Amino acid sequence: MGAALMQSVPVMGSPISIEEALQPVDVAVKKRLADVALNAARSKGATYADVRLGRYLNQSISTRENRVQNIANTESYGMGIRVISNGCWGFAATDKLDNDSIARAAELAVAIAKENSRLQSEPVKLAPQKGYGEVSWKTPIEKNAFEVPVKDKVDLLLAANNAALQAGASFINNNLFMVNEQKYFASTDGSYIEQDIHRIWPTFTVTKTDAKSGGYETRNALSAPVGMGYEYLIPDNKEKITGGLFPIYKKRYDLLEDARLAATQLDEKLKAKPVEPGKYDLILDPTNLFLTIHESVGHPTELDRVLGYEANFAGTSFLTLDKWESKKFNFGSKIVNFTGDKTQPGSLGAVGYDDEGVKTGKWDIVKDGILVNYQTIRDQAHIIGLDASQGCCYADSWDSVQFQRMPNVSLQPGKASLKPAEIIKNTEKGLYMFGRNSYSIDQQRYNFQFSSQLCYEIRDGKIAGMVKGAAYQANTQEFWNSCSAICDENDFRLGGSFFDGKGQPQQVSAVSHGCATTKFDKVNVINTNRRIG
Repeated sequence: MGAALMQSVPVMGSPISIEEALQPVDVAVKKRLADVALNAARSKGATYADVRLGRYLNQSISTRENRVQNIANTESYGMGIRVISNGCWGFAATDKLDNDSIARAAELAVAIAKENSRLQSEPVKLAPQKGYGEVSWKTPIEKNAFEVPVKDKVDLLLAANNAALQAGASFINNNLFMVNEQKYFASTDGSYIEQDIHRIWPTFTVTKTDAKSGGYETRNALSAPVGMGYEYLIPDNKEKITGGLFPIYKKRYDLLEDARLAATQLDEKLKAKPVEPGKYDLILDPTNLFLTIHESVGHPTELDRVLGYEANFAGTSFLTLDKWESKKFNFGSKIVNFTGDKTQPGSLGAVGYDDEGVKTGKWDIVKDGILVNYQTIRDQAHIIGLDASQGCCYADSWDSVQFQRMPNVSLQPGKASLKPAEIIKNTEKGLYMFGRNSYSIDQQRYNFQFSSQLCYEIRDGKIAGMVKGAAYQANTQEFWNSCSAICDENDFRLGGSFFDGKGQPQQVSAVSHGCATTKFDKVNVINTNRRIG
């Protein structure tokens, strides 16, 4: 199953006007409210307490062809209080932010911890964490998407729709999602951390029908959700990469160009022949490979899955502790290097501090093909001998308890100069894939199948045309050990998930995965095309 990467859009919060959304909350007020909670928790017997005062703003705009389907602005605002008492966690939350209500919530969190402790065999052990005093961090945006008039955003989406229709599309759905998390964290360790986090995601689906056959084909946007402002939708030709199959913007995105191109590609996709099943060398563009990284590398290296703490939703992990302890588990070929990173500019997972007040950083997960680390939070770090958390704690709302979530997990680019065209030239029988599509992966993140939005056949070093119905199958270790070439940093790009689901009750998070175009040798490919036309 591949249930962890959600396609549905969660709706949270209450309706709010843009004018209200743009009014900030005074940081002095946040500190005073946080101190009320911390003092109340300590007075009731908490040995540790942290407070998350969160204001979550969401805006979404949906269009179809020449009309607007929906515009929504929502706000959710409240406080979550987490404590340790009698060696056990307790949590409570409230959206009533007066002193008495906050104190009652803190008291309830302590009472829950004390009651839970009767069932706990070992006390919680937290990795040491210094207090940072009063600090702040903000996504380095150039243009706040919430300040851009809704009309301008609607006009952009409708212009892209028109570009697709003019290029021959039958239908197009076009959406724009924007998030602003205004988060204030305080703890008994002595931290008071204010963060202003921004994310944006433009995405569409273009459809073209064939009246003669009754068949149809679709192509989704090749955009990436990013941790940026509205500047992401203002293309900069200075950073445009040309010379390949597609124009590529490394840090920006041209919505109109992609919509127009999508429509023209559907003519070829409708006429494309079904792929012949067999073994192929795969050349995977970052728009496709990011999802395989997410499912086969990101999720199985989450330590809570490894330990079996996370099992009901999307499974555990084949990367058990014995594989890490051996210090020689061959996860991939020697050119395969994966890092966890909570600092990468423009990424969805970039923050200054996680939801436990841990300063974020970057670390190796797979080094020269060998599994060397996992993803941890404060109460897991000691299990694998770490003296500090890696800053992977997150909650999707003030009323959700924070737990281990995936950082940006990225495949590092090749060290030698290498372009996609050179990989194609050196491929005798291959497939070149773009865009995420259907996928499936088992409950241990081991056996999987992935397909793409667009797939081109390569014969004798040249692109021979489009094929359809291609899906590649492998197991995680076999697949990453077949990795034979990775393009250099000039081709490195981000993909990611805007709504990644985990946990019960379910929470969503946003995470990026970077990579360059990558080649895999002799991978099994099947034909999943079942439509006529």
